[in-house]
Amino acid sequence: MTDAPPPFELLPGAGHSPVILHVPHAAREIPRSVRAGIALGDGELARELDHITDAHTDRIAEVAAGLAGVTPWRFVNRLSRLVVDPERFPDEREEMLAVGMGAVYTRTTHGDALRSEGVEAGPLVQRYFLPYARAMTEAVADRLEATGRAVIIDVHSYPSRRLPYELHGEGPRPAVCLGTDSFHTPPALLDAAREAFGESFGETELDTPFSGTYVPLEFYGKRPEVSALMVEIRRDTYMTEPGGPAGPGLERLGGALAGLVDAVSPAEPSGR
Repeated sequence: MTDAPPPFELLPGAGHSPVILHVPHAAREIPRSVRAGIALGDGELARELDHITDAHTDRIAEVAAGLAGVTPWRFVNRLSRLVVDPERFPDEREEMLAVGMGAVYTRTTHGDALRSEGVEAGPLVQRYFLPYARAMTEAVADRLEATGRAVIIDVHSYPSRRLPYELHGEGPRPAVCLGTDSFHTPPALLDAAREAFGESFGETELDTPFSGTYVPLEFYGKRPEVSALMVEIRRDTYMTEPGGPAGPGLERLGGALAGLVDAVSPAEPSGR
């Protein structure tokens, strides 16, 4: 066992694809040096990982990439979000600080202590969060340079029953929740997602129980050529909860996601 597994991986797609499938929360891996700062016993940690990990979403993205007519790029976090959560703000702008889940979590999904409340988040942010953010920024910039646009599709999952940490979990819990941003989610992208997932799952809702989507801060609110959508998949549609094996729904979801990828991808490289 290595103490420093690769923190993330960019898997290349077609040169003319603007699409990046971003998979931030699929992994369970925690380096030994980080594990030493987590207060949970091994059994407790395993249970927390069952609840907090978006299990098999990397596989859903992999299936989609294999089925898509234009292969998308994939940016995959290879470390657990209990190391750092790359989709949180690393400062006081983050509303999830209210439940101990900023960029560096101090509380579990059920409100128990994960780390000391006085933990210094800076070293983990420097070691893991900032390199991830830089690499994702570079991946988006590369798609912009190559194709003139970038389409970030954030691939997540969520439990069928609300967990205590959820700040806005009182609303509907559809099979597929589409998280949007008023600046970065154009109607055409949203329509394509509704069609792709509606055909197979029927039930889609906007921004419930989770809202928003991920755009690197360098582009956020500034570059409309960067479009983004969060796809939150209810876990009972494809796996045994919590943390269990995937079922046949995974392949269906991969196919639906491939349909979305193709709907927003050019058939041929621009200029031909």
